[in-house]
Amino acid sequence: QVQLAESGGGSVQAGGSLRLSCAASGYIRSSYCMAWFRQAPGKKREGVAAIPTGYVNTYYNDTVKVRFTISQDNAKNTLWLQMDNLKAEDAAMYYCAAGGPFLCYGNIWRAHDYSIWGQGTQVTVSS
Repeated sequence: QVQLAESGGGSVQAGGSLRLSCAASGYIRSSYCMAWFRQAPGKKREGVAAIPTGYVNTYYNDTVKVRFTISQDNAKNTLWLQMDNLKAEDAAMYYCAAGGPFLCYGNIWRAHDYSIWGQGTQVTVSS
């Protein structure tokens, strides 16, 4: 089973940037749909960005398009989320998730379809 570990969260002012990392370890299959989700207190978990392993096509929630960039290094089993021009509404716990590769081409933002999750990293944005 693969394990995911996020890092890079922190506290920034509105307009600032953060880069989140997700390191995968354990038994890693050749292909997944890798995604970042976030959850703010009292709100549902929502998908932010996704990328199929080994491919360059990326997918974004409309609320973060242009501002966030998802990328990966398959050789290092690492996923990143570059977050620029952060807004107060971006504050949340951010989670890295892995699921079957078909997810990236279907119900990409259905959290319960992703079977592997990290522990999360907190992002705080002050205005």
